[in-house]
Amino acid sequence: MAKGRNNLLGVGGQRKKLSRADQQGAGTARVADRKVAEDKKQELVRKMRERAEAQTATTAEESGQSGQGAPAQS
Repeated sequence: MAKGRNNLLGVGGQRKKLSRADQQGAGTARVADRKVAEDKKQELVRKMRERAEAQTATTAEESGQSGQGAPAQS
């Protein structure tokens, strides 16, 4: 039997070393950066949705006008 089979020290990877502030729950700059990035993403998504809605509304108006624009002549 091989020696050291029962020694599981170090199994499971390494843990990130936390500063005292992190251990006590104080936010770091990284947390703030993530929040700023999330806010920018939400703003971009909102703008894209508004543009898409405006484009579909314009397309719907154009298709509605083309069908009713000129009366049929007999």
